[in-house]
Amino acid sequence: MYLVIDIGNTAQKLAVYDEAGRQVALVRQPELDVCTLEDIFGQYNLRAALLSSVGKVNPDVVAWLERNTRLVNFSPALRLPIRLNYDTVGTLGTDRVAGAVGANALFPACPALAIQAGTCLVTDFVDEQGTYQGGSIAPGLCMRFQALHDHTAHLPLLDPQHPDSYTGKSTQESILSGVIYGMACEIDGIIGHYQALYPNIHIILTGGDADFLKDYIKNRIFAAPNLVLEGLYKILKCNVE
Repeated sequence: MYLVIDIGNTAQKLAVYDEAGRQVALVRQPELDVCTLEDIFGQYNLRAALLSSVGKVNPDVVAWLERNTRLVNFSPALRLPIRLNYDTVGTLGTDRVAGAVGANALFPACPALAIQAGTCLVTDFVDEQGTYQGGSIAPGLCMRFQALHDHTAHLPLLDPQHPDSYTGKSTQESILSGVIYGMACEIDGIIGHYQALYPNIHIILTGGDADFLKDYIKNRIFAAPNLVLEGLYKILKCNVE
């Protein structure tokens, strides 16, 4: 079995996959700790682990993994099941690469656009030849609420809530409408751009805010909450076999 760990900016997740590629365990925490690893390793016979990080990693977790398994630290320099056509590969987020790999695995030989709605709103495009062509990075949902509060004198800081109407009748309702409908329209606009260029493209929505946003998006999407973890598993297999 195989362990993959995704250290994000907001949440940290680990997943266990069996030899057939089925996910058999999933843990999500604010910060992974050694006790969690000991519990997982006590339940499963794990051949290797892949660690991907765009956030802060607990050094005790890394040290424990290095002592107890074959640990692969993910970077774009690893062997990948897709090709990268990107000018600054050294700065390319590992979560973006993993999302692209996951999208390509779901829809091989087809163009695919992975949309990660998390701390940032990130899009990553893979063409039908399996080549990653890049994408976009924009502020995520909570970051937009925070920016309105931080860069004005009087606007309140709100948590994501479903707006009652497109036309806000109060300051709070206006902020909710502007942030949520605005982000949904942005996503629909991006999807429309790619669909005009690639009519057979598949759109995959993932990330911590994907479930909240999915009903506001007009275009047809494929929801894949664990897309990055699936991509990490494919990359791990590619490097240990």
